[in-house]
Amino acid sequence: MDLDALLHHYFGTDDLDALDEAAIDDGRERVAIAFGTERDSGRRFALWIVLHALGAAPEPAVAFKDPKDRKAAEDYAWAAGRLGRT
Repeated sequence: MDLDALLHHYFGTDDLDALDEAAIDDGRERVAIAFGTERDSGRRFALWIVLHALGAAPEPAVAFKDPKDRKAAEDYAWAAGRLGRT
């Protein structure tokens, strides 16, 4: 999935810095709903990454039943955390 397309679809722009907090909250809610109803694992993972970037992602153990998806999410969260420390 294309990140810019996801942001534009759920937030109306690919520049989240241009949005106020209410618009970000509304978009975050739309992403969370889509994540909860999405069946395709690839699309679901992409939505989880957006939620993670916004600080609203459920823990991988809760979000993913499939062990491979859960491990991928754990690895992503670990790597994102490491990047945030530099």
